[in-house]
Amino acid sequence: MARKKRIWIPHAYYHVVCRGNRRDALFKDTGDFKTFLYILDQVHKKVPFELVTYCLMTNHFHLQLRSTEQPLSKVMSLINKRYADYYNTKYRLTGHVFEKRYYDKIIDFPAGMLEVSRYIHRNPLEAEMVQKPESYPWSSYRYYLHATRHGKLHMATILDHFSGEEWEKRRKYREYVEVGTTYE
Repeated sequence: MARKKRIWIPHAYYHVVCRGNRRDALFKDTGDFKTFLYILDQVHKKVPFELVTYCLMTNHFHLQLRSTEQPLSKVMSLINKRYADYYNTKYRLTGHVFEKRYYDKIIDFPAGMLEVSRYIHRNPLEAEMVQKPESYPWSSYRYYLHATRHGKLHMATILDHFSGEEWEKRRKYREYVEVGTTYE
């Protein structure tokens, strides 16, 4: 049976999830996490996309992004192919690294953007891997809390939902993620 063709809307943001085959670990050590982030950076240079949030869990990853120049499927194909090649070479494996095609869902803007970002950033907390979401090193959350710049992240897409100076936006976002406080 033929696969259903993916819909690409250039101005739309997507929540993308990809799991390891048989839910096996995609990231077995620090080097795997770092390599995936490096691949994200390299693909971003080749086929620009706007990354809003990310979280790399042990056996899956979440990305909140949009691709305005190339179909999202092209971006994900490059990311997943490069990581699969790295993974299979490093662990001397063959075959599928990912469970199946990546999951993607168009995000309803603007409320959905906040909900998806909170969901992604709370993932390690909900999985009981950390006590606080900012403690998880393989997530974009810590960049949202501190005035650190990150070349790939389009943090204003989320932070601009909140009013005030930049530090106030960051504080309000923390409260939104960690406590569930909402702001108009």
